[in-house]
Amino acid sequence: MQRVVVVSGGFGTLGRAVGNAFAADGWSVALLDRAPAPDASTQDRQWLLGDVDLTDLGSARKAMLSVVERVGPLNALINVAGGFRWETLADSNLETWDVMYQMNVRTAVTASRAALEHFANGAEGARIVNVGAGAALRASTGMGAYAASKAGVLRFTEALADEVKDRGMTVNAVLPGVIDTPQNRKDMPDADFSRWVQPADIAAVILFLTTPCASAVTGASIPIAGRL
Repeated sequence: MQRVVVVSGGFGTLGRAVGNAFAADGWSVALLDRAPAPDASTQDRQWLLGDVDLTDLGSARKAMLSVVERVGPLNALINVAGGFRWETLADSNLETWDVMYQMNVRTAVTASRAALEHFANGAEGARIVNVGAGAALRASTGMGAYAASKAGVLRFTEALADEVKDRGMTVNAVLPGVIDTPQNRKDMPDADFSRWVQPADIAAVILFLTTPCASAVTGASIPIAGRL
């Protein structure tokens, strides 16, 4: 039976890792992103859909409908889309707090709202997994706006899990530590990269949360911290 997953923020390092994990497991994958789609808009079991503004419900609905018309009803949504800003409060532009909310909370809320209309079997067995952050549990200097927005993702996860539990659907979050990405290596060149969490390891946990083995897990926030 065909299984369909949508991955928001699908063109980034973690989004691509998640898409690859699901494709390798036999899923049909739709990668959504605000960036334009690369020239090769279709890869192995993966469809790349760009120019999707996931802060806008109309844009999100149009994207989800496009996926359903192309590959069929959804079985899972993985909300990877988000962003990071390091900024102390004393030196901050308070608009950063709004930007972090839009990028990290609103994208997850809007994509989930749009996806609810298109899950197979009335959402029985459907899965939503949100990407939070370890900083949502304990923030440090310069991470106030980011951590607050990621904490919002956790509360949203819990609320939606409770809302849809009687439909046979689960909603969970993963909380990565520092992810080993090219951008993070550039920003922190003196760090011990070997202690960071690999995108493929995060993707493996996300994939597990969509399996029948995880059907009793909902409303959870699972740390994936590497060796930090």
